[in-house]
Amino acid sequence: MENKSALLVGASGLVGGKLLNFLLASPEYTKVLILVRKPLGVKHPKLEERVIEFEDLAQYKDCFKVQDVFCCLGTTIKKAKTQEAFKRVDMDYPLEIAKITSEMGAKKFLVVSSMGANPKSTIFYSRMKGLLEQKLTEVGIGSLHIFRPSLLLGDRKEFRFGEKVSGFLTIGLSFIFVGSLKKYKPIKAKAVALAMYKAAQRNEEGIHTYLSNEITEMS
Repeated sequence: MENKSALLVGASGLVGGKLLNFLLASPEYTKVLILVRKPLGVKHPKLEERVIEFEDLAQYKDCFKVQDVFCCLGTTIKKAKTQEAFKRVDMDYPLEIAKITSEMGAKKFLVVSSMGANPKSTIFYSRMKGLLEQKLTEVGIGSLHIFRPSLLLGDRKEFRFGEKVSGFLTIGLSFIFVGSLKKYKPIKAKAVALAMYKAAQRNEEGIHTYLSNEITEMS
């Protein structure tokens, strides 16, 4: 058992909410700090909540005096309304968080990306995720863990028709996701959260990227 502290950004999201539960229940962490736009309403002896303005993350460097930093930020074009706003949430904020993580000496940075992340992709979403991954590797964090889940399954606060339809179809056709197609199989948000938690308990330096099937195996 270790007396570690963790910082979680994106605790109100699908993966972040599940991860918060794992961190609070873990014997390895004595303190869990979350950065949020508005209070979550969660009470726990270990939990410290800071309501912040993400446009000025540098003001909150004191929150990064932890061992492990988890980043589960993410949005959609529909919710963000513009590509620039999407870029701020899915690329700019995580990158700034990673830079502060490195500056403040945290040991590990763990982040949710996406299957298909590619800085040269013609698909805007995949290109932003790919650019984020590329830039993260240049920050110089000692232990960087990048998770690339496929379609996430779970109960979101907002309804996403496309995800619901895709989820039902792919679950019904789950028998086709074998061999090289395993990485495309939909994955539960809880499994991604558990894999992130488990990866943080490993003493592994360097850059580690996990595809969806590898995330499933870890969890």
